[in-house]
Order: sequence, then C-alpha cells, then structure tokens
Amino acid sequence: MEPVIIATLHSGSRRFNELRREIEGISQRMLTLILRGPERDGLVARTMFPTIPPRVDHELTELGETLLEPVMALVAWAEKNKPAIAQSQKRFDEAPEPLLAAGRGVVYRQL
Repeated sequence: MEPVIIATLHSGSRRFNELRREIEGISQRMLTLILRGPERDGLVARTMFPTIPPRVDHELTELGETLLEPVMALVAWAEKNKPAIAQSQKRFDEAPEPLLAAGRGVVYRQL
C-alpha cells in the first residue's frame, strides 16, 4: 500500500482526508497505520496545524521523491495489466476449492 501513498503524493502535499478520498476503499484507521511506515522511513513528512478541527498535511520528502520514478513505473504497469489481473482474479475466485491433500504438510479442505 505504501506505493499507493507515494503515487498519490507525487503532485504535492495532501491533507489527510484528501488522501483518504483519493485512495479507494481505505478506512481512516488503515490510512493512519499505513502512513506511519513511510513517515518512519523518512519518505513522507507529516505537518500538523493547530487549528480546530486539526489539519494534518502529508508530503513527500526529498528521499520520498527519489521513489517517484520506480513507483510510477509500477502504477503504469498495473494500469496496463488491469484487465489481465481482473481476469485472473475472476478465474481464481470462481475455481472450486481444492480437496483435502493429505500427507503433504498442508491440508486444504472444501467448505
């Protein structure tokens, strides 16, 4: 998920709620947890403003900006392969569960 944060911040600083709206399907709690990693690694800077309600902005640091090229290449790859990925996911989701495979150290069971 961290590459999504880097990609979203590529065009500049974002407020916390802007990030949450731009990243599809992420909860406030999950975004808070995910942002801690890049902050800790020095990739994202967090600025808190003493307003009511509190305003928190996030932006890439100089180190974070060095990730833009590889992350945006990953984003481009994902967009290009989105149909193939969706097809694979559909095929996987529709496949029947494997039957028990006894004696192999891993047990699969059909529900």
